[in-house]
Amino acid sequence: MKVTYVLPLLISATAGFFLASCGSDSTTFQPNPDQKVIETATKVINPYPQGSYGHFKYDSYPGTTRTWKNHQLIADANSSNTNLKINLTTQRGFLLVNDDIAMDYRISTGRSTHKTPTGNFSITEKLKDKRSNLYGKIFDSNGDVVKIEADTRIDIVPPGGEFLGASMSYWMRLTKTGIGMHQGKVSHRYASHGCIRTHSSAVSVVFSKTQIGTPVTVTD
Repeated sequence: MKVTYVLPLLISATAGFFLASCGSDSTTFQPNPDQKVIETATKVINPYPQGSYGHFKYDSYPGTTRTWKNHQLIADANSSNTNLKINLTTQRGFLLVNDDIAMDYRISTGRSTHKTPTGNFSITEKLKDKRSNLYGKIFDSNGDVVKIEADTRIDIVPPGGEFLGASMSYWMRLTKTGIGMHQGKVSHRYASHGCIRTHSSAVSVVFSKTQIGTPVTVTD
């Protein structure tokens, strides 16, 4: 009968020991109460004034898809005092007013099989609404897409179907072979068929502040 009373006491004591052990282990992994202070102390602070070009370029540049604008220079810009510079390495475009940067924006240029040519060009054609006559989608007679990235030179439109050229809004032609600047997706580097895709936050400004004959320099 004595064993009957001793055993629960031993179990209770053992359980208490393990509970105490678990409790002591949990306190070992408690977060450092000063951790936030440490993180704040080591956080890099942008030293440039908010809105300045230096502030814009300090973090996530040149990969950011954001556009920097000098609103005063853009206001002063017109079709006779602007020129454009395109840098293929950084995938950035620059609208310059009398050689001062008025806008710095993200672009996507030609992939390895369709490289964007480098050199000195000028805008030879401007169309606000344009679609490609080479690249786009092919639909069958039911209106279903049968080819997403179609090339009219090699892909055939089925009977009753149609070809819809890719949108190239704010088109600005640079070469006779169909290379130009236009609005497009710029989330990936070197993504186009040779054209200079321009971010939507910048392309309308570029289009409105340039003219036929505006110089465009494309460099590696």
